[in-house]
Amino acid sequence: MTNLNSALLTRLDHLIANGNQQLLCGGLKGIEKESLRIARDGFIAQTPHPKALGAALTHPYITTDYSEALTELITPPFADVKDSLDYLHDIHRFVYQYLDNEILLGASMPCGIDGDHSIPIAEYGSSNIGRMKHVYRHGLWHRYGRTMQSIAGIHFNYSVPEALWPVLHREKNSQLSQEEFIADAYFGLIRNFQRMGWLILYLFGASPAICKNFFNSRPELMAQFSEFDNGTLYHPYATSLRMSDIGYKSKNQAKLKIDYNSLDGYVSSLSAAISTPYPEYEKIGTLVDGEYRQLNSNILQIENEFYSTIRPKQIARSGEKPTSALKLRGVRYIEMRSLDLDLFTPIGIDEDKARFIEALLLTCLLQDSPKTSDQEQQINNDNQLAVANFGRKPGLELNKNNQKMLLHDWATEILDAMQPVCAILDQSCAQNRYSAALEKQRLLVENPDLTASARILEQMTQLRQPFSRFALTISAEHEQYFKRNKLDEDKTRQFNEMAALSHAKQEEIERNKQMPFDDYLKQYFSQA
Repeated sequence: MTNLNSALLTRLDHLIANGNQQLLCGGLKGIEKESLRIARDGFIAQTPHPKALGAALTHPYITTDYSEALTELITPPFADVKDSLDYLHDIHRFVYQYLDNEILLGASMPCGIDGDHSIPIAEYGSSNIGRMKHVYRHGLWHRYGRTMQSIAGIHFNYSVPEALWPVLHREKNSQLSQEEFIADAYFGLIRNFQRMGWLILYLFGASPAICKNFFNSRPELMAQFSEFDNGTLYHPYATSLRMSDIGYKSKNQAKLKIDYNSLDGYVSSLSAAISTPYPEYEKIGTLVDGEYRQLNSNILQIENEFYSTIRPKQIARSGEKPTSALKLRGVRYIEMRSLDLDLFTPIGIDEDKARFIEALLLTCLLQDSPKTSDQEQQINNDNQLAVANFGRKPGLELNKNNQKMLLHDWATEILDAMQPVCAILDQSCAQNRYSAALEKQRLLVENPDLTASARILEQMTQLRQPFSRFALTISAEHEQYFKRNKLDEDKTRQFNEMAALSHAKQEEIERNKQMPFDDYLKQYFSQA
């Protein structure tokens, strides 16, 4: 038994001995899902975000990400993840009522991209906050290109059950205040996920292939791939090219040393990146000929530009910096960001995945979590890249505590550690759904051919289809599924009311007197 598993079992034993094991159940789960709108000709939609869906600036559940064509669907947080998935299903059914000859792409890697300028940057109106969101995206274009920003994924939001905190605080005899203890525990969860999160890529990665036109702006990267056909590149053993260095490649971010050992260290290191000039971005310019090219010329324009597999989060108020929200009110939940869209599931995620992820995050919380060094962070990143590019390769070894370990053996160890957590979570639902989800993943560890990444390549081979045609064909099947399973009148009315309210809110924001945009940015970035 490893030390980590021993610590986990000790904590679980304490909870069980005091009759508190049920406090592990009922943490809130929310889902954010991005999907690229594709026109009937197979290319990225050039139409605006449909007005009937609401205003992207102010709608709580239907918005846009980088592009006007990159729809983002968000669920409220629910104690039972099935409710989260049902809500996501309903949003899809509503959205499909108002897509005019367009479909939502079910794959993470984009299809139908015809150069950077084919990707329309999202618009959010004339208010200062709307302009800031648009200018930020312009900055991303100048720094990384638009194509990279059209990649889609799923973010899984999770908050630990509130009633669990005082019990964990008491059992650990912590000298920290409860708020400090909560932040410290969340960062422990984050560090453990960074160590073990490669497992998500192996099990659920669904982007082993990519269209050649993805590389139009970076053709030098194509040489590292094998050719599947005239239109498709791939790695034979890849799991998630979305999470590889071709997905989010950035020289300056690779050198960032963000501190995950404490809340103060995280806020401080991230704030430093937002306030430190970067010569390459200074050459782009900020305000050029009266037009903003980026919010600033620093390493990061804002916190969201830093790409990480998992983030500590606090609900930010309008106009509030995320780091300020964390500093003032602590960590509210975590956002796990490494999940590809499941091309074989209409909403991109199924119940087994969601329950497995919840159990894994709780396991990360309950295990000991030593502080990480810069060297260990690099090892964690290297493990992630190895699994993203070669995760199904027979005999693949990863670096665990500076020792080589077979991916298969480490994955089995993690699943074994999750088993008692799943058993407790099963007490809150019928049919042992958490344990069943765990056992399904054991099958994938034993047989890589069962993973989504392997199945995609196998079916592309059998059908002799390039990635784009395969992804679009399945996405069209999803469209038919949602059109056959229409939303009922009552829920349709509720979503229509939300859409109307969001337009009214945006109009109200824009009616209010706006300070000069330059002053707005100065005020925003002056927050402590």
